[in-house]
Amino acid sequence: MKERENPQDRQTMNDKNLPIARNEDVEFSRELADEDDLEALARAEAADERAES
Repeated sequence: MKERENPQDRQTMNDKNLPIARNEDVEFSRELADEDDLEALARAEAADERAES
């Protein structure tokens, strides 16, 4: 008789394939930025300000 697979084990296996979140320095060029990039930059700056206060 085959042993039943534990769904939690499957989730653990799937988690191993996920990228690890971490802070990374990335180059940003305003000349190459599109509207979405500029919106994301504004949101990030606002979040940084909220975190500092």
